[in-house]
Amino acid sequence: MAGLGGGPAAFGRCTHAVVRALPESLCRQALRRAAGPEVDFARAEREHQLYVGVLRSKLGLQVLELPADESLPDCVFVEDVAVVCEETALITRPGAASRRKEVESMKRALESLNLNIVEMVDENATLDGGDVLFTGREFFVGLSRRTNQRGAEILADTFKDYAVSTVPVHDSLHLKSFCSMAGPNLIAIGSSEAAQKALKTMQQMSDHRYDKLTVPNDAAANCIYLNIPSKGHVLLHRAPEEYPESAKVFEKLKDHMLIPIANTELEKIDGALTCCSVLINKTPEL
Repeated sequence: MAGLGGGPAAFGRCTHAVVRALPESLCRQALRRAAGPEVDFARAEREHQLYVGVLRSKLGLQVLELPADESLPDCVFVEDVAVVCEETALITRPGAASRRKEVESMKRALESLNLNIVEMVDENATLDGGDVLFTGREFFVGLSRRTNQRGAEILADTFKDYAVSTVPVHDSLHLKSFCSMAGPNLIAIGSSEAAQKALKTMQQMSDHRYDKLTVPNDAAANCIYLNIPSKGHVLLHRAPEEYPESAKVFEKLKDHMLIPIANTELEKIDGALTCCSVLINKTPEL
């Protein structure tokens, strides 16, 4: 969720989103943790267009849509290449070498929004945005196959106003493969042993006590919380036809405007809802 308004009071505020179109190369060349069914490109495109449409039309965000690049099959997963908090954007150094050129168009997009740009140039550092959970009070950074300690240290140096704690991630691609923020003080967390162990680590690291929303499916724990002035609390979550039991848990959030979003195809290549956008809260310039 890094990228939304900073501080507990402004958490979830968002004015802009950066997304990227899908390259056809993702079907056969995108990275994936395990072999599995092939991506249906036409369906993936439809799902992504609906996702972008919700951000733009339903929620009224200003959406910058970057073009697809066939030489970068994972480029739709824009979250991994930038961490934005308040007016500062950290351009990351993705853990997969094949993804490092993805940062170039993201940097240009964020420069166009007049953000303060910090680039991760240390060749010993790796950081994927999918490993970065911003709670509005602090950052948790997953140490995974894609993100290392040096990457977490550079993030801490970039966002000095916030505490940064690291969380080991063993059985998933990223920290946010099984958790995300579902509200200003609410962590959505999967039910697997690995997810629950990570949550316990976060609770031990933090001086703050968070509420938790436990869902049966780890993948469904990745959701997008927004605080839109005209809409109030908004939550984009996985569709009931994908994860019916988890959807029932989200439906208990009576104060939220709930928007189910299908992500069937991109999930085949380890994609989650937060992966496909970088969310930004631009304060109006006087």
